[in-house]
Amino acid sequence: MSRASLLLSLSLLAGSALLSAPAGAAPTVNTYVGNTTVNLSPVLLNALSALHVTPSRQFPAELSGATARFPIPTGQIDLATAHGEIVHAGGLNLRAGNTTVTLSDFVIDTTGTAPVLTGLVAANGNLVARLPLFSVTLTKTPVVKNYGVAGQLSITGAALSLTTDAAAALNQAFGVSAFSQGIPVGTASVSALTFNPTAVR
Repeated sequence: MSRASLLLSLSLLAGSALLSAPAGAAPTVNTYVGNTTVNLSPVLLNALSALHVTPSRQFPAELSGATARFPIPTGQIDLATAHGEIVHAGGLNLRAGNTTVTLSDFVIDTTGTAPVLTGLVAANGNLVARLPLFSVTLTKTPVVKNYGVAGQLSITGAALSLTTDAAAALNQAFGVSAFSQGIPVGTASVSALTFNPTAVR
């Protein structure tokens, strides 16, 4: 799904929910509780297994089999433009031998030319950088329900794939060349409650 389609769909949804608001008043809403669930792809899991890399969760994230869940403590989305960030807590640890790479504090960022998921990268406890980790491709129209003060954001079927920066960081950390741009990471679903601070009287 193109960014233009995303902007149009969110704008239409915001407009229909805010008919009583003044013109041009589509709000910026805060996400304040929720989760992003990622079903990790067999391609990624098989690649990790072949390299003897074991994934585990970083609290407060959850990992059960091929399903990872990351809490959403905060974020902001402009309903008029779809620009915003959805912030996550926790992350994933990837361990092989004496090397542990931690990917954490993910942010889904739609403020640039294309949606991307960034994260902090640490190697054996040493912070490396915040990098664009996964490209985000939307396959379904996001659903925004706005009830004035409160609302809900729902995104399903978002395809995640490894970025060049993430592949380079993993290859360097583990001393391999197996990771490359475009490896499917998994499919993400976002469910978060929203709060419109401008609606509070």
